[in-house]
Amino acid sequence: MELICRSCGAKFIFTAGEQEFYADKGFLHEPTRCPKCRNRREAASLRRRAATPLSEDEEE
Repeated sequence: MELICRSCGAKFIFTAGEQEFYADKGFLHEPTRCPKCRNRREAASLRRRAATPLSEDEEE
């Protein structure tokens, strides 16, 4: 299945294997971002979490 990334506008293929994985996990919607943009977004999220200090409840 060919999809268009909502971040960069590039076309990407949502393979049969990926579709099966999504179905097995119970995901209801197909991806809206290409793998490159998904990875970039996840890395940015991890950096934000690493830069955020822990609250007193989360320490220990």
